[in-house]
Amino acid sequence: MILVTGGLGFIGSHIALSLMAQGQEVIIVDNLSNANLQTLERLEYISGMYVPFAKIDIRNTPALNKVFKQYSVDAVVHTASFKSLEESVLKPLEYYNDNVSCIMSLLRAMQRTGVRVLVHLSSLTVYGQSSLQLKEDLPFQYAYPNPYIKSQQMAEEIIQDTFKTDNEWKIALLRLGNIAGAFEHGVLGEMVPPLPKNIVPLAMQVGARQREFIELRKQAQTEDKTVERSFLHVLDCCEAVSLTLQWLFQQQHVCEAFNIAGEAISIQQLLNEISSVTGTEIKTVDADVYPYAELDQVAADISKAKEVLGWQPKRSIQQMLEDEWRFYQHTLRGQ
Repeated sequence: MILVTGGLGFIGSHIALSLMAQGQEVIIVDNLSNANLQTLERLEYISGMYVPFAKIDIRNTPALNKVFKQYSVDAVVHTASFKSLEESVLKPLEYYNDNVSCIMSLLRAMQRTGVRVLVHLSSLTVYGQSSLQLKEDLPFQYAYPNPYIKSQQMAEEIIQDTFKTDNEWKIALLRLGNIAGAFEHGVLGEMVPPLPKNIVPLAMQVGARQREFIELRKQAQTEDKTVERSFLHVLDCCEAVSLTLQWLFQQQHVCEAFNIAGEAISIQQLLNEISSVTGTEIKTVDADVYPYAELDQVAADISKAKEVLGWQPKRSIQQMLEDEWRFYQHTLRGQ
């Protein structure tokens, strides 16, 4: 059985459904801070199966211990974290408390109950460096002034230190690009709140004429002055997780990082693609000068994941956006 933390969130729910589609048993834990029970109902409807779920905050170690004791857990996929670089600057305590405390509590519970297989979802921003060719052996820039990035660096350091204490650990750190898209046919996707934190849902709202425009920062040292990011279809992410689990179960004692990333594209180019997919001009206005540090380029070399895991992305940015737009239209129609 695979335990998925944050399993009712966007990425977690897709990973859970993907694992179930492969015949895996899944137990989901989520505190519903960025999710709701409608997603659980949708997962059970799509899979035709009962999905065990525990509403707990994984920082509550005793409650998490009970979940491990109740279910025969073989591995954990850890997706639960706060993920906005911009928000973390405004709420640093919340980000440190959530992202760092969560991994500490999870590792303690796994240690106590003898579960030693972990897939931790991290981010390409963890390097704290601007590059389109980030590699796993690149040292972290610990001085980069962003609480989200620092919290992810801390989480990885905690994992590495814990790994060294016990030769039964099998751990993979998946450093993800920006994730978007939805399951085929629009059966599952990202539940968009009224005020999204990410660029794709914001642009989808403009495409659906729920929002007149979005603010766009143009102060990056790039060709069109907007930042460049790696974007990856959520199903390509799911396949990376599945292949990683298969690989981990065959190992003896390992802790490896893998870049899991897709095509690099500037935000302006991305908005042009969304305009084409939605058939609506995605209007923008120039944002005020952003006073905080921002990485101009974040994309990666994925050759290690290709060689070791046999993984590479299969879906284009256009398909990613078409799938997300299809699901978003379904939600607007109440489907």
